[in-house]
Amino acid sequence: MSKSIHDKIAEQIAKKIGTEYKAHEGIDIVKDRVIEVETKKASLPQGLQQVIRSQKPRYLAVNKPNIQNALEITKGTGVGVMGPTGRIIKRASRKG
Repeated sequence: MSKSIHDKIAEQIAKKIGTEYKAHEGIDIVKDRVIEVETKKASLPQGLQQVIRSQKPRYLAVNKPNIQNALEITKGTGVGVMGPTGRIIKRASRKG
């Protein structure tokens, strides 16, 4: 079975920051920051709720079609946004 877009993005970002993608354990990527990967507009609010309580810098990593949606939903939350390669589009801050 081929990997989903979600899994491909998560594995690529985890490799980039030098950690592992935990496929079935809450937040997708945890190291010096927490990263939740979302590939569907409908799941963005749920992804935001998963990372919002973390003490570490928090990010939503999204596929290209959802970058604008992620920027909208994270306004004023302190949660940052990453593109599908792990490039930071909006830095995480301590608001929220």
